[in-house]
Amino acid sequence: MRFCVASLTIRKLDDRLKRRLRLQAARHGRSMEEEARLLLASGLDRTPRVVGNVAAAIATIMDPLGGVELDLPMRSSVRINPWCD
Repeated sequence: MRFCVASLTIRKLDDRLKRRLRLQAARHGRSMEEEARLLLASGLDRTPRVVGNVAAAIATIMDPLGGVELDLPMRSSVRINPWCD
């Protein structure tokens, strides 16, 4: 089996970001190129964010933790408007 390896050029990379990448790569004993490859791969491997559905986004976070039980306050049948006497 033959694999194709692609190249990627990133232009207009902020100097501070490049410096952070260089320092992180040095801490991990890797080249900047290898560190960037690993960061890109790990970012793409993450569970995609749920956009537009807050309940689904919360469930995505809480379900692996076993969920959460909330104590809900008792509700009254009549709502009192604080602005009216």
